[in-house]
Amino acid sequence: MSNLATAPLLRVENLNKSYGRGVGSRNRTQILRDVSFELRRGQTLGLVGESGSGKSTTAACVMGLTGVDSGLIEFDGVDLTSLSKPQMRRMRKRIQMVFQDPNGSLDPRFTVADLVEEPLVIHGVSDAAERSRRVEEVLDRVGITVKQAQRYPFAFSGGQRQRIAIARALVLNPDLVVLDEPVSALDVSIQAQVLNLLSDLQDELGLTYLFIVHDLAVARLMSHHIAVMNSGQIVEAGTSADVFDNTTHPYTRALLDAVPGARRRAKALAAAGTAAATEGK
Repeated sequence: MSNLATAPLLRVENLNKSYGRGVGSRNRTQILRDVSFELRRGQTLGLVGESGSGKSTTAACVMGLTGVDSGLIEFDGVDLTSLSKPQMRRMRKRIQMVFQDPNGSLDPRFTVADLVEEPLVIHGVSDAAERSRRVEEVLDRVGITVKQAQRYPFAFSGGQRQRIAIARALVLNPDLVVLDEPVSALDVSIQAQVLNLLSDLQDELGLTYLFIVHDLAVARLMSHHIAVMNSGQIVEAGTSADVFDNTTHPYTRALLDAVPGARRRAKALAAAGTAAATEGK
């Protein structure tokens, strides 16, 4: 993991979000309550919690996929909550997302090359030769050949499809990548390979990751800092080592106790990732 220490690229402050009809509190369900965190360039923040904790809603707010009730989402000095929809669409060139299920972002009607090229077309890269060069370069980074890229998504394994989804997110050279449970649908050996790839890409490209995850072992392996969410609030935050090894909040302890092998699993993932990297050389 990269260790660049600069001013925050992303700052979220007192973020609140509710769903429901009308404006009265009786008609709405509070999803996020005063969520605050900072994420520095080149680092990874693991946003950890069970299903319904609010972590994916936080990611959706950062991406501008849903509005907020109040609070600040500042990206590289720009308040994203103040942007119009066209302005936010342009900003997404710098903020990309990788989803849990790659099939949701990979249209089966198009070849892999076309799918990875599409964001370049959407964001106005008009030179076809430049698009082809960037597509070939990013696919090579994730281990997909030019020949393979002429195939359709169904021809690839789950791990390969996630690599393609990562390439699609990276082809625009974003500053921030939001990773929403990117390996939870994969088996352990493939998880390790994809996590190792993400770590290598961060080191090579200086990427910043907001990593949405329920798996504490994955969070420990990938994150410089961890923020634990419960019922729409951040209940504990700190460096990965502090949160994992010096837990202070009862909810975090309960998460660790619920997965007694989390520490061993983190070591196993790290070992599997190292083995995968060695085999690839």
